Amino acid sequence: MVQHSQSLPPGIGDTVTRALEEDQGGGDLTAGLIAEDAMAKAQVTVGMDAVLCGRAWFNEVFRQLDKRVIVNWNYADGVSLSPEKIICDINGPARPILTGERTALNFLQTLSGTATTTGYYVAAIAGTAAQLLDTRKTIPGLRLAQKYAVRCGGGENHRMGLYDAVLIKENHIAAAGGVEPAAHAARRQAPEALIEIEAETLAQVREALATDIDRVLLDNFSIESLRAAVAIRDALDGRRIDLEASGGIDIGNIRAIADTGVDFISIGATTKNVTAIDFSMRFL
Repeated sequence: MVQHSQSLPPGIGDTVTRALEEDQGGGDLTAGLIAEDAMAKAQVTVGMDAVLCGRAWFNEVFRQLDKRVIVNWNYADGVSLSPEKIICDINGPARPILTGERTALNFLQTLSGTATTTGYYVAAIAGTAAQLLDTRKTIPGLRLAQKYAVRCGGGENHRMGLYDAVLIKENHIAAAGGVEPAAHAARRQAPEALIEIEAETLAQVREALATDIDRVLLDNFSIESLRAAVAIRDALDGRRIDLEASGGIDIGNIRAIADTGVDFISIGATTKNVTAIDFSMRFL
């Protein structure tokens, strides 16, 4: 799996600065034991199957610590790795390499974990028309980084935050006075934004499909109800409204959900239930 064309998110420098500050505090006491002019060579290897992600964050760690540290990568973000592969070589002053080791690997293992988890789910629905979406269930402070990792794993992004799409849920509907008033207000307020309404029953699906929206979120629907919702949508004339399945989805049932004909499947596990990838750095 290779996603070479993924554009990097903004703010990488600020994210790395905060990570280094929380790790270094007033300085690296242990690295101070090493001679200031000592030079080193190191390699990073992977200990398990993984999808690589996080090179820019890794590079930025050493750029901020000492621009003399050079990182040469053997693989691009989005590439599938097998155990014991040498991911990159590092050359430069020993002190900053030692100081940055943990922070750099933290970014690499977390973002590669996100990309790898995403890749499992994408592979499970391969050959269907459904696209895998992430959610806002991300690690605080790493929203944009994890959204990038999802794309490297072959998934697509749902809304980045509360600011770039409208998702009308049960409480919004109640406060607005119903599905139709909520949808009308959303279109008036954000005419260019994607507008989505959550439905918990087939009756709510019919009601949502009668409004001027772009997508219906099918929350915790059974397989049978998902098929029924798709049939209801497909029987309508006029503009096609997409259907998104969400809730109670795991690697065991995602294929059956994709086979119902829904357009999107959103799952928080890609960014929330992340298993860190085993990377290690060794001095040569």
